[in-house]
Amino acid sequence: MKRIRDIMTDEIECCSLLDNVYEVAVKMKELNVGAIPIVDEERLIGMITDRDIVVRGVAGKKPGSTKVGEIMSDSLYTISPDANVTEGAHLMAQQQIRRLPVVEGERLIGIVSLGDFAINQLTDQQAGSALTDISEQQDFIQH
Repeated sequence: MKRIRDIMTDEIECCSLLDNVYEVAVKMKELNVGAIPIVDEERLIGMITDRDIVVRGVAGKKPGSTKVGEIMSDSLYTISPDANVTEGAHLMAQQQIRRLPVVEGERLIGIVSLGDFAINQLTDQQAGSALTDISEQQDFIQH
């Protein structure tokens, strides 16, 4: 059975607490991504998404100068690189998340996303079922 380390993206761009929302948004645009991990050294301390910027950052603040620590999510679900892909898919489905940071100890070493599961064309029926659950729930939420 495949492990998370087999399908995760391990070349990830990060920001720190010293960055502001404008800098994160520019990095998201340049990289064409919807989430950026926030790290202190290599330790994962949060994640900021494009949705965080809109919902938490824009309303009532000066979005460009707001520090990422004010709007990032710091209660994160993470997974070990040695976990199997079914575990990852189920965790993502349970928590209704599209990206899952991969950590060893507290050190961020990758991210696994819905796209990683799709690209690797997993044949495990449970993983496929869990991913369908995420997509259906997300489609429902967006309408």
